Amino acid sequence: IAGTRKRGVDQEHDRKLAAELKENPKEIAEHVMLVDLARNDVGRVAKFGTMNVDEFMSLERYSHVMHLTSQVSGELLDGLGPIDVLRATLPAGTVSGAPKVRAMEIIDELEPVKRGPYAGVVGYVDFCGNLDTAIAIRTMFIGGHGASLQAGAGIVADSIPEDEDLECFNKTAALMAAIPAARRMTAARRAAVGTQ
Repeated sequence: IAGTRKRGVDQEHDRKLAAELKENPKEIAEHVMLVDLARNDVGRVAKFGTMNVDEFMSLERYSHVMHLTSQVSGELLDGLGPIDVLRATLPAGTVSGAPKVRAMEIIDELEPVKRGPYAGVVGYVDFCGNLDTAIAIRTMFIGGHGASLQAGAGIVADSIPEDEDLECFNKTAALMAAIPAARRMTAARRAAVGTQ
């Protein structure tokens, strides 16, 4: 996932935002860079000649945002397993940037608070060796009397800081909408239990 826009207020606005996203030179350059990084990561554990970009710059729409997405795959080298895949691909380039090692050093120097689970993965490895993970790119931590939301945006030379800040806000919109929805559901459950 690299390249994000908010959803439109109607179908026409949504189509306009989607077209702008798919034609934006900064978003395209960033996306291509990250696909190349994913190809490099997958190439470390894939058999020669099996790596493929299955989808490239597809548009995926969600409740509050739309994304450009690509999928890179390959056949795992003999003798390697799911932990080798995790080691080769984490952290994902979409949350670290490139070059990956130096980008992580800069993140460590600049970010005053550790990310915690944000930008890591949630998933499982089963007894058959299957691995399924999802990058935790939008997270919410609830504790005490509040909630803390995390989201990020890719910063490149052509980035406009205000646009990247707005992108983070748009990405957390679904999480923010979940808070009052959870309160309503909790109140409804309490009311139902109280009437029994």
